Amino acid sequence: MMSLIGRYPLVAYFTFAFLFSWAVYVPLVFAHQGWTEANIPYAIHYLASFGPGLASLLLTAITAGSEGLRELWSRIIRWKMDWKYAAFAVFSTILVFALCLPVMRLVNGEWPDLRLLGEVNYLPYLGIWVLPLWLFTFGFGEEIGWRGFALPRLQKKMPALPATLVLGALWILWHVPTFFYHVTYTDMGWNMLPAFTIGVLSGAVLFTWLYNGSGGSLLMVAVWHGLFDLFTASNAGLDLIPMVISIAVIVWAVIVVAVRQPWGVRYQPKQIL
Repeated sequence: MMSLIGRYPLVAYFTFAFLFSWAVYVPLVFAHQGWTEANIPYAIHYLASFGPGLASLLLTAITAGSEGLRELWSRIIRWKMDWKYAAFAVFSTILVFALCLPVMRLVNGEWPDLRLLGEVNYLPYLGIWVLPLWLFTFGFGEEIGWRGFALPRLQKKMPALPATLVLGALWILWHVPTFFYHVTYTDMGWNMLPAFTIGVLSGAVLFTWLYNGSGGSLLMVAVWHGLFDLFTASNAGLDLIPMVISIAVIVWAVIVVAVRQPWGVRYQPKQIL
């Protein structure tokens, strides 16, 4: 087993990431579909977000030991970078959200209720604690894995764009069980899968650009991911804000692919351990 992991670390990584997350997703599918009488709390949905990060820590420890874990930690807390990437990570989704507010005021005749930002599916009202929830679950929980382990190793084997598309395709597959129980996806229906695919692949492009340009900062990609989820999953924006933010992501992804040097600094750790 250890020999196989050493020879095929990426295969092992995705296997463990899916196993960890789907161990949470699958019971929720069974509960929603009525295939079990067990009383499974839907709040465990958020635990699935840690699958990619846990797989990253496990595989890094196995393949690279303490030195690899220190290198990974250095990227988790990396805050020194070109200020433009930091500004984008922190303010881009906030800006789009803020620009949508007066539009919603004109359309609906009233300002959106910003208190709704503190509401999330399956949990009590969180208020200001909603941001830490998104940052530490689907922010760091995912990004320590997808961009922390998988992306740099994929980019060592292939250019940035194909590496991004491979990771994006597996990221879409990772989400599949949620279409069978999560209210956001069940309401959306399978007819929205093409739009979902385009959105996820565009997000993967944007994450690669941000990760490479920021010098491999997992802090920045986790912050952007957490803020994106905060604003797109909230009822405060109804359907308008998630749609506008998603369109903005697609447009920006097209821009960073089209320009002459789309990926900024093609960052690699000093050594893949």
